[in-house]
Amino acid sequence: MNGADARENKGEEDVRPWRVAGVSYLNTRPLVYGFRFHPVHRQMVLTEDYPSRIAKQLINDEVDVGLIPIAIIPELPEAYVISNYCIGAEGPVASVCIFSDVPITEIRQLYLDYQSRSSVRLSRLLLERYWQLQPEFIAAEPGFEDQIQGHTAAVVIGDRALKLRHRHAYIYDLAEAWIQYSGLPFVFAAWIANKPLPEAFIRAFDEATSMGLQPGHLDAVIAAHPFPDFDVRTYFTQHISYSLTANKRKGMLRFLQEIHSTTPVHFLTDTVSV
Repeated sequence: MNGADARENKGEEDVRPWRVAGVSYLNTRPLVYGFRFHPVHRQMVLTEDYPSRIAKQLINDEVDVGLIPIAIIPELPEAYVISNYCIGAEGPVASVCIFSDVPITEIRQLYLDYQSRSSVRLSRLLLERYWQLQPEFIAAEPGFEDQIQGHTAAVVIGDRALKLRHRHAYIYDLAEAWIQYSGLPFVFAAWIANKPLPEAFIRAFDEATSMGLQPGHLDAVIAAHPFPDFDVRTYFTQHISYSLTANKRKGMLRFLQEIHSTTPVHFLTDTVSV
């Protein structure tokens, strides 16, 4: 009997809630919206942080489920994808970019955002295999965005990237570059568990993650999160692509192959088609 089966055989009052970690970025608001309203909230405790910190929590078994950068999958014994919804892109994502004051061929130093490991791995991969460049990589610390000048550029992600879009002459969108390189969409983060979970919980969790993407609910999410630096509706509907389609799964597995991951990945929900 595995852990999920054992929990299902206990009374509800005897079972500790599943520990779920979400990301505190604007683009995750539709995915976590439903946790306030769906009955699944009684089976879980939600915390939020930035992606790389959540990744450490999942690796260390401090949480059971996380909306994690897919680049950390190689550090898990097995990865269980428990939702049909993700942070993905089928074109320019707008919020994961290299920002520079010079063309990419003239970049000498590149700061790597400390908040997401998928974006760091993706940028390294694309610079080597797509752009065929070898700048000096610098591990970034808070405030590194102010160092972008001259021949020094930076990978910046999330809400901070949206705020930088009018400050620098050159913006290289990493999702767009990946699509040109691979011919496949990119998945930045997915809801991944580090252990088997009960089927009933997975179904309820998947329903909850879809609620904020439904038309009436999406309007509520947008109204609740004004963002002066970028049009939120455009960001949610034209840049972020939330459905974990069959093609996105191919893109996800292609990226894991490119970074030489050997971790088995189990998709525990049916593929969505849109």
